[in-house]
Amino acid sequence: QVQLVESGGGLVQPGGSLRLSCVASGFTFSRAVMSWYRQAPGKERELVARITETGGRTGYADSVKGRFTISSDNAKNTVYLQMNSLKPEDTAVYYCNALILGFYWGQGTQVTVSS
Repeated sequence: QVQLVESGGGLVQPGGSLRLSCVASGFTFSRAVMSWYRQAPGKERELVARITETGGRTGYADSVKGRFTISSDNAKNTVYLQMNSLKPEDTAVYYCNALILGFYWGQGTQVTVSS
């Protein structure tokens, strides 16, 4: 079955960086559109970044453009989210998502940006 396992979250000071990883299994990774979403307390889940099946195109929420970078490694069935210049408003649970004959979610990883 489809599995998405996120890692890399944690506590970081404003201005710091983190890299999230999501290891996928149970489907052909190269055929999936992979995304990162986040959900802050009391707010709806929102799309942060997306990368196409071939990795050729990426898209970002306006709030993270220029600070976050999504990438993928088909050989490792892994999608990454490099987060730089983190702000307190980036604090949220970050979820990996795969779109391939259905919508699949990981369990989430907490990112807290605080001094």
